[in-house]
Amino acid sequence: MTLSSRLFQSLTSPKGLLSILPVGIALGLAACSAQTPTAAPGAAKPDATTSSAPAMGGGATVALSGAGATAPNPLYQAWFAAYNKKNPNVQISYQSVGSGAGVKQFLAQTVDFGATDSALKPEEREKYPAAAGKPIQVPSTGLFVVFAYNLDGVKDLKLSREVYCGIVDGSIKKWNDEKIKKDNAGVTLPDTDVTFVHRSDGSGTTSIFTKHLVKACPNWKAGSDKSVEWPTGTGAKGNEGVTAALQQTKGAIGYTEYSFAKSGNLTMAALQNKAGDFVVPTPDSAAKALSGVTIPEDFALSVPDPEAKGAYPIVSLTWLLFYGTPKDASKGDALKSFTKWALSAEGKTFATDLGYIPLPEDVVAKVAAALDAK
Repeated sequence: MTLSSRLFQSLTSPKGLLSILPVGIALGLAACSAQTPTAAPGAAKPDATTSSAPAMGGGATVALSGAGATAPNPLYQAWFAAYNKKNPNVQISYQSVGSGAGVKQFLAQTVDFGATDSALKPEEREKYPAAAGKPIQVPSTGLFVVFAYNLDGVKDLKLSREVYCGIVDGSIKKWNDEKIKKDNAGVTLPDTDVTFVHRSDGSGTTSIFTKHLVKACPNWKAGSDKSVEWPTGTGAKGNEGVTAALQQTKGAIGYTEYSFAKSGNLTMAALQNKAGDFVVPTPDSAAKALSGVTIPEDFALSVPDPEAKGAYPIVSLTWLLFYGTPKDASKGDALKSFTKWALSAEGKTFATDLGYIPLPEDVVAKVAAALDAK
């Protein structure tokens, strides 16, 4: 088992989930108190100490603090541990508090970097501190949101657009609803209440999910944002909290990032995409949603309902947020060096191993150019 797999499993075990909900996890400390991240047992691939990727030189320790999106948190923690092993003088802590809280902390300059699954809005850019130069918003990886569920005896489930729209708006209340049975011939569906689990905090995952609902669900009235007024269901904090709620609640279904569902041994539904295909969520099917799309200059790509045949329908980039003019230039340099390493061939192995979508080389080149221009 690889370093990143072991680390991820420790972060998403039931005991680990309870420890990270309030304040971040394992290697991530409070933003004002950094420690050296420590790696879980095992070996990274390739070995982080023998890679040809450039390392930071010696000198004084640079302690970086960040906060934000929960969806990429397992990948970020694996990256931070491997990078610290290679560069012991660079210590990175991260609070997995949700995109909404991360953007707020970034704008308030209480962290050295932010992270969000929802690109900065114009009104958020207006609140950005002028003294910090221009904000740098760069993608770190692609990710995808799944419908995971807890239903005894049901291992293969297809959800049409009509069905999953009905689950989130509360119009489908029972698992043996005729609309669900229609696409699941031969599957024994129980006469059990459907319990929809959604995020209770400001969430980029919710932004990704609701942007898709706006496109896919004609009767969806709650709009799209990091937080919305859900017409039904029960809330949980973070992808960690939703995953835990789904593990513990029979008859539950909810949305969470793929890596959390995979590590939590949750069953995931195949979803009907715009082309009419029922698509099983996998990194390969999710990557099809981003294939051939043009990424804008500010990297704020949104593909809320991809048209490609075989493409999984709920896919997005996730972004890191840096200050164009950081208060401490050494921190800015360390963040740029870390980001370039994370997007290198060595860093991409962690993304692949954990079920994220590594950025293609042309996008990596654009990110490097954006970092060097600041």
